[in-house]
Amino acid sequence: MNMNDILSFIQNLNLAAYQVTEKLGSPLLYHIMSYVVESYFIVLPIVILYLLFKRDRNAFSFAVALLVLYMVGDIIKMIVKEPRPCSLQGLQYLQGYCDTGYSFPSNHATVLTGLALFINYRYLKILYLMWVAILLFGKVLLAQHYLTDIIAGVIISLVIARLLKVFSRDINETLAKIFNKIFGRAFRI
Repeated sequence: MNMNDILSFIQNLNLAAYQVTEKLGSPLLYHIMSYVVESYFIVLPIVILYLLFKRDRNAFSFAVALLVLYMVGDIIKMIVKEPRPCSLQGLQYLQGYCDTGYSFPSNHATVLTGLALFINYRYLKILYLMWVAILLFGKVLLAQHYLTDIIAGVIISLVIARLLKVFSRDINETLAKIFNKIFGRAFRI
C-alpha cells in the first residue's frame, strides 16, 4: 500500500461513517447528543468523587491521567491543525453544534477511553464505557470529529494510559500522602 491508498482508505472510512450517521440523524437526536457530548463536565467529577468516597486511591491516578491525556491530545491538535468536519461546506445544518478548534485527534476519545483502566469497579467501568461509546458516537454524529479522529484518540489514550498505569501505585501513594495531610483525619484515603 502506498500513501495515496492509505489516504483514500481513510477518506472512504470517514465518508462511510458520515453516511451512516446522516441516516440516523434527526433534529431531536442532534439536540440530545449535544448534551451527551458535554456531559463529561459532570461525569468525570462524579467518577473522581465516587472513587474518593470509596477511599480508592485510583482517584489520584485517574485525575493525573485525565490531565496528561488532555495535554497530549491538545498538543497533537495544535501540531496537526485539522479542521472539524462540521466546518466544511455541505454540513451547515450542523453548524449550531460545531465546536471551535481542531479535529485530530478527538480529545474526548483521547482523554476518556484510557481512563477506564483506572476504574476497578466492574459495574462502574461498564457504565463508564457505555457512556464513552455513546459520547464518541455523538461526536461523529454531530460532525465534530471524523471517525479516524476517534480511532486515533482511542489508540493514543490506551497507549498513554497503559504507560501511566505502570506508575499508578507511585502516583496514588504520593498524592494520597498530600491529600491526607490536607484533609487529615476528616477524610483519610
